[in-house]
Amino acid sequence: MGIFTRSVVSRKPNESMRLFVTAFVGVVFGFLIGLCFPKLSLTKFSLSASILTAIDFKYTEYTKLGPSSSTRVSHPVGNNGSSANVTLKKIWVPSNPRGAERLPPGIVRAESDFYLRRLWGKPSEFSGNFTILLFHYDGRTTEWDEFEWSKKAIHVSVRRQTKWWYAKRFLHPDIVATYDYIFIWDEDLGVEHFNAEEYIKLVRKHGLEISQPGLEPNKGLTWQMTKRRGDHEVHKETEEKPGWCNHPHVPPCAAFVEIMAPVFSRDAWRCVWHMIQNDLVHGWGLDFALRKCVEPAHEKIGVVDSQWIVHQSVPSLGNQGESLDGKAPWKGVRERCKKEWSIFQTRFSRAEKAYLKEINSTSH
Repeated sequence: MGIFTRSVVSRKPNESMRLFVTAFVGVVFGFLIGLCFPKLSLTKFSLSASILTAIDFKYTEYTKLGPSSSTRVSHPVGNNGSSANVTLKKIWVPSNPRGAERLPPGIVRAESDFYLRRLWGKPSEFSGNFTILLFHYDGRTTEWDEFEWSKKAIHVSVRRQTKWWYAKRFLHPDIVATYDYIFIWDEDLGVEHFNAEEYIKLVRKHGLEISQPGLEPNKGLTWQMTKRRGDHEVHKETEEKPGWCNHPHVPPCAAFVEIMAPVFSRDAWRCVWHMIQNDLVHGWGLDFALRKCVEPAHEKIGVVDSQWIVHQSVPSLGNQGESLDGKAPWKGVRERCKKEWSIFQTRFSRAEKAYLKEINSTSH
């Protein structure tokens, strides 16, 4: 994870890409910040009457008029009590985001970000050009204070929740819209052979909207597609066991990465976020459906081989379950994962069929 910090910070601000890196961790990173502000004497702080009058006038303008109405009012301006007749109109902009129709479009900011802002200087100056957000599922938040980079990260801690639960609630597309790429990674990944700068260069070179680094072939490997190929920069298809793929361009033979360490472009993530189900927290089945968010999927989804990671297969969230009917905690978690996969497949299939039925009925 430290490699992310070094590689991104080395860029000049006007040349930097904006990366959003998340890690889902059980051994938690955290820090405490104490802020001390000088005392503010309210007796020495005042606003001129003209400023207060202007503020009150604007408030009157936006609150005392009905929809699509206008009126002429006489309102005092300045310190001498003089008045002016002004025609005021109620603002109502249907194209604004829902709930913001009463605001002038120029003041609406529908997007945000996770950049840490300085408490001094100009508001336009970022404290950095990337963000690391750590999700903690075991409630422990102080163990890794020794790492300097974690003091610049954002830490979110909710017990016994998965990274997809966090992603649905904290990584809304409008919140991460300023970032070019979003990394949503598990916590048990070795990154000694990974450099984020070089990775993004290859992603852009090969036109990948959804990707992942290749996996060390000898550890934690489930699918042939994610296996690192030593003689490739990137690969986008593979051969699997007989019967696993009904077409060479569909998962898991192509258009496929695992949910372990995916990297999304901004546009791809906007689609994927809407596909994540609020109640299905394990994400099983998502990897087979990611292809719905890019076109052509077999060209825009791939594995970067020359920047690779090691899946260390450290038991983590499975141990956060509960022992029921004499079963080990991890077994209950695994059963829930499989059940969610089935539910997701059923929902997606029904949704597609319902849409096609509606389209066909309206076309006749």
